Amino acid sequence: MNTQGEIEAAICERISRFEQEYMGRGPKDIHAYLIGDLVVVRLQGVLTAAEKQLVGSFPADKGRGLLKEVRTQLIEAARPVLEAMVLEVTGSKALCLHHDISTTTGEEVVLFTLAAAPLFREAKTR
Repeated sequence: MNTQGEIEAAICERISRFEQEYMGRGPKDIHAYLIGDLVVVRLQGVLTAAEKQLVGSFPADKGRGLLKEVRTQLIEAARPVLEAMVLEVTGSKALCLHHDISTTTGEEVVLFTLAAAPLFREAKTR
């Protein structure tokens, strides 16, 4: 059985790999937080050069909307992969997946609601 920190680290590693393989670039920084039956993943620096260009070449609302729509469609298409990853790492089925991205800061947030809070062992203290 893993510790909470080990579960969070495994989620970060797999989400980062997913971003590299499916989105074309990994995040500059990533953190995962296991909070009861929620997994919150915060990624920073995820926008590709093409996405930055897309946002900048259209009026603000149109560029932002296009990018958010494309990212949402990509996440929805990859939902089975993400849910399988969460199940494998946490041992709990993902019931819901929520996603948003900021076209201004390049920050992305992915939230999974789990069927049950994952079991983990306490980290050893020194």
